[in-house]
This record gives sequence, structure tokens and C-alpha cells, in this order.
Amino acid sequence: MAASGVTVQDKVVTEYNNIKLGRQYQCIVMKLTKDDKEIELEKTIPANACTFEEFVSQLPKDDCRYAVYDFHFDTPNAGQRQQLILILWCPETANIRRKMIYASSKDALKKKFVGITNDFQATEYSELTVKDVTEKLLQKMVK
Repeated sequence: MAASGVTVQDKVVTEYNNIKLGRQYQCIVMKLTKDDKEIELEKTIPANACTFEEFVSQLPKDDCRYAVYDFHFDTPNAGQRQQLILILWCPETANIRRKMIYASSKDALKKKFVGITNDFQATEYSELTVKDVTEKLLQKMVK
């Protein structure tokens, strides 16, 4: 349970394991339930069904979301890599209370998602570009 009191539904953890171990999905998208008590699965996107840019364009402009995306990128020396990344989407236009709950509940997801080492937070679409995400992942690989 997060400091906010929000819990993660079992279905979310099951689908995370499906993307992590089975690479069944390109992405899973999660949201808070209407009563803001649990994180629930909103949708899954099948493997290779959309590009990162298409996924980002599907994020709501006025509400927050969590997502785990199977991100593929090229490295200068090691060829193509893929990493699961956790995204916290909190657009400026979202309700302030909801943004606070989403931000304070992210750690509950990270604890349930064993193996997630890369997380990103964005407030506008321009913060989630292939170039920016790739650069951040490459910087972490160098460290």
C-alpha cells in the first residue's frame, strides 16, 4: 500500500508479469479507480501494435495515467536493446488532487513491479519522445 492508501489490483501485477516475462504486450496502461482507492488495469496494447509516438498520443490530455512500455532503442556499441519503462503521466491540465494521488502512489506500483529500474514522469507530450527516453536510458547504462 502506498503512503496515499492506494493499493494495486492483482490483475495489474498479473499483466505486468505478462509483459515482463512473456513480452505479450507493447504496453499496459493503468489508472486509479473512480474512488481513488486502487490502481486498476485500463488497457493492454499487443506487442508491436503501435510505436512509442502513437502510444504517447493516446494518453489523455486532462487526466493522469501509469503505463509500462516495452521500449526498444539502439545503443552505439551494443546494438538494439529493450527495457521496460514505467511512466507516470500527469498533464498540467489534470485535477490537482488527482495529480497528487498519482504521484504519491507511484511507489506502490514500483514495489509490485519487480525488475522495473527505469521510470519517467511527464506533464506534457513533448517530454515523452523516443530521443529523450533513449538518451536517459543510455545515460543510465553508462553509470
